[in-house]
Amino acid sequence: MTRQRAVLVAKLAEAEDHPDAVELHRRAEEEMPGISLSTVYRTLSALEGQGVIHRHQFEGASARFEHADAGHHDHMIDVDTGEVIEFCSDRIERLQAELAAELGYDIVHHRMELYVRRKPTS
Repeated sequence: MTRQRAVLVAKLAEAEDHPDAVELHRRAEEEMPGISLSTVYRTLSALEGQGVIHRHQFEGASARFEHADAGHHDHMIDVDTGEVIEFCSDRIERLQAELAAELGYDIVHHRMELYVRRKPTS
């Protein structure tokens, strides 16, 4: 693995958010001054092709990335702030499997994105 790939994989593995390429470039520059944004884009594309990272294209935002080892989870996207919140619900997973089975299917893969707005506090 090239040094650029290793740095980007490490930055994504330690990320608690879902950074875009520009933010990953900023973070990678801390460790590799002079790394170009085009190198970051090419490296992200290669890592995605290898299944090392996942690319998410949330509505109204640039592509976001996360390490593939994160395990299955779904996302809520705050439409006001752009914050991406990860969640996992056994209840939702069971319901999805039940619905697919009722229609004669097994789920092979799914991705759930809920676009949300924080409720006003009283």
